[in-house]
Amino acid sequence: MTSDFDLSTPEPSRDAFLTVDDPRFSTESVAIVTGGASGIGQATAVGLALNGLTVVATDVDEAGLAETQEIATELDAPGTVESVVADLTDDDDVAAMVEAAADRGQLRYVANIAGLQHIDPIDEFPMETYDLMQRIMVRAPFLVTKHAIPHIRAGDSEASSGTSGDRTRSGDGVGAIGNMSSVHGHYATQAKPAYITAKFALRGLTQAIAAEGGGTLRGFSVSVGYVLTPLMVNQIEDTAAELGMSPEEVIEKRFLGQARTKEMMTPAEVANLFTFGFSRHGKHLNGGDMLWDGGYTTTYE
Repeated sequence: MTSDFDLSTPEPSRDAFLTVDDPRFSTESVAIVTGGASGIGQATAVGLALNGLTVVATDVDEAGLAETQEIATELDAPGTVESVVADLTDDDDVAAMVEAAADRGQLRYVANIAGLQHIDPIDEFPMETYDLMQRIMVRAPFLVTKHAIPHIRAGDSEASSGTSGDRTRSGDGVGAIGNMSSVHGHYATQAKPAYITAKFALRGLTQAIAAEGGGTLRGFSVSVGYVLTPLMVNQIEDTAAELGMSPEEVIEKRFLGQARTKEMMTPAEVANLFTFGFSRHGKHLNGGDMLWDGGYTTTYE
């Protein structure tokens, strides 16, 4: 069969990323990005650095974090990506990571992106895997948020010396926390019960942040369908081998069959949603979900 699908993961380019004019998008403002070593997290860290922010990218993958820094440097980002290796299942690591971010300037933004997937029906699902997924995708975002909120709200009116030099913190309490949900935070399919549970929970956390944010600290979530990451390419190829289908057929029939936009998103396109959500242009996005799913959840055949 012929197909327009390109299964190669896109090389990062400056033109792929959204840049906005926002007075708070500067190196004095700090953004935390979890899962910053690869995929959507890596793209979001780079995208925010391209908007002039000081980004603290965190992950357990030190080599991947170094790659994220290299990409931002190669694209001549006006901001910086600084890596903090941390295990999101370790409460002390999480607390130390947030403090490290706050030491670098005025912490304003958090992108809770880290996640993982496991495929099994409920009655066969290994509970140790379920617990790990909930710990990384539900408990960790809650804990990162818990530690970040006081810094976003209060700041520090005194000049502070951080890794990027002297900076003055405003203490105006303005900021936003964005959570990576999914189309699976809107509807369920078979054999992804832990993932679905976590993604619905993140939308609940988002609304709780908005309820407690006082109007200046906002919460929002981002929900997308399939994204062309290296991990997804591997999943496509494995599924094709398992089902005796071509990779293009897997995408058309299994992954994009219900969607109206017959094209997978790129990590940069997802990163752009976080950039917009954090910016002044997203000021009315508070408790809401940015559903960019190509029609997955609103149409059917």
